[in-house]
Amino acid sequence: MDKSPLRRRDFLMNITALGAAGLPVFAQAVRSRPVYSADGAAGANTRTTYDPTATFEIKVSEVELRRTRAGRTLMARIYQPTGAGPFPTVLDLHGGAWNAKDRHAEEPMDRAVAASGVLVVAIDMTLAPEAPYPACVQDANYGVRWLKSKAASWNGDRSKIGVYGSSSGGHVAELLAMRPRDPRYNAIPLTEAPDVDATVAYVAMRSPISNTYARFQNAERLKRDSMIKNNTTFFNPWETIHESNPQEILERHEAVSLVPLLIMQGALDDNVLPTVQEKFAATYKAAGGDCQFHVFEGCEHEWVAKPGPQTERAREMVKAFIARQLKA
Repeated sequence: MDKSPLRRRDFLMNITALGAAGLPVFAQAVRSRPVYSADGAAGANTRTTYDPTATFEIKVSEVELRRTRAGRTLMARIYQPTGAGPFPTVLDLHGGAWNAKDRHAEEPMDRAVAASGVLVVAIDMTLAPEAPYPACVQDANYGVRWLKSKAASWNGDRSKIGVYGSSSGGHVAELLAMRPRDPRYNAIPLTEAPDVDATVAYVAMRSPISNTYARFQNAERLKRDSMIKNNTTFFNPWETIHESNPQEILERHEAVSLVPLLIMQGALDDNVLPTVQEKFAATYKAAGGDCQFHVFEGCEHEWVAKPGPQTERAREMVKAFIARQLKA
């Protein structure tokens, strides 16, 4: 791993110029509150009625999303409320330190949100041993476009797609939201709907990795070899740990979309440190974005996997956040 500041600077300058061709760098990030037409493109607003206190029966099914270059089939798990809808629609991006887990990772949260009347679709993503960054971000970008083209078939409203991301899935969600038209992320064509874009309306997250390099440094400090390996496997070449760092993207004043964010952070999390998360939230707000940051006392990195009052609080918070975004 070459961590030379000069090499890093040169790499970032080159990759930004190549990957974001046609996207100027402004002195301040650009706030974007996208509105979609019926085909998923920017246009007239279509609002969906949503009561976060409602209760619906849900039907769970699975369909194929796509196949990776390694030949693995990526699946989508659909949590569909019963009824005519149209229901608000959310794409779930799983965690697993970019190297593990799949669409089942956040099933309790997905079921809880879906039961309030939200179409939730959780997708598999390419894992780092198959392909490093930006492969999983490309999957997420494709997933948004694919979901916009398919949501109506599950009584979902594709006019305002939201995202839920956990841990490394939160990192992917932030990149997806901030750079929806980046040609590196738009690399997988959607032949049945080539004109649909990957813009999203809002992002809710649990313990997102909002500063990739700070998290790596924390892993080194704690001598967590498996976490260090997860980083070096995913960020290959190594300099991409800086190029794809949401905190550094904001500090570089790149031109990005700033959709509303909800960040839920455990106070006892020694994986993603609360102070690092708080700094990202403050930087996002300073850039002009809407970022709701909430600390959950007594909670570690994956507290929502365990039943309890703080897990219930997180579920209610996500539902209330979705409701506010639909009314905005």
